[in-house]
Amino acid sequence: MPELPEVETIRRTLEEKILYRTIQGVEILYPRVLRNCDHGQLEAALVGRCFTKLDRRGKYLICSLDSDHRLVIHLRMTGRLVTVPVDDAVEKHTSFCIHLEDDSDLRLVDQRKFATVDLLQGPGWGSIKGLESLGKEPLDEDFTPAYLADQLSGRRAAVKSVLLDQRRVAGLGNIYVDESLHRAGIFPGKIAGNITEEEVRRLHQSIQGVIREGIAHRGTTFRDYVDGEGRQGGFQALLRVYGREGEPCSTCGEPIARIKLAGRSSFFCPRCQG
Repeated sequence: MPELPEVETIRRTLEEKILYRTIQGVEILYPRVLRNCDHGQLEAALVGRCFTKLDRRGKYLICSLDSDHRLVIHLRMTGRLVTVPVDDAVEKHTSFCIHLEDDSDLRLVDQRKFATVDLLQGPGWGSIKGLESLGKEPLDEDFTPAYLADQLSGRRAAVKSVLLDQRRVAGLGNIYVDESLHRAGIFPGKIAGNITEEEVRRLHQSIQGVIREGIAHRGTTFRDYVDGEGRQGGFQALLRVYGREGEPCSTCGEPIARIKLAGRSSFFCPRCQG
């Protein structure tokens, strides 16, 4: 699933490609991608308009139009949002095509078909309950060690599970949580409420550092992720634990281990995070 660095990279690359280009048409190839509207409603809201601003909140991409409408897109597991020439062949798993005036398309390609699109009008988040309840962003000024400590305090769940809860910290997923916990020297299954003040300080620093590096390297590509221009990310070359089961830890040489936490694979170093 694209996490904060991937969605932020997509936002930045799309800004250069789609803003202030008049929308000339909309094709919906997978109707269930639309959560709260139909093809006709989406077309009426978009055609003749243009996108004026792209924002990101957690893993959501928010596309504002030169009206009171916004498109909110969540890529879920395998969604890819790319710009291509309008006459490029449509890929097999394409959910929608938005035709722009410069003979380019904005296309959502999603093999597993979990990605969603909401059309909002006016202020507020309407039916998107996940957006209303998001926690603070890792790079926000108010994402402080004290805030992180408060989110962990009293929790009996594993620290990794708490960090994956979007109501606690917005935008984190498997990759960047595993990498953050390794840098902080914390076992992913440790009870969140037992994290010490010093561990909170290290974890806070690690989360911010990993997210900044992930953005600087344009995200992590394993299978599906590409940016808005179809380019792969580069952070996968810098991963210390995620996806590296059996390989030596870059810090101590111990083989990286994998366990299941709440049904998710977690990668860690038994020595550095023991």
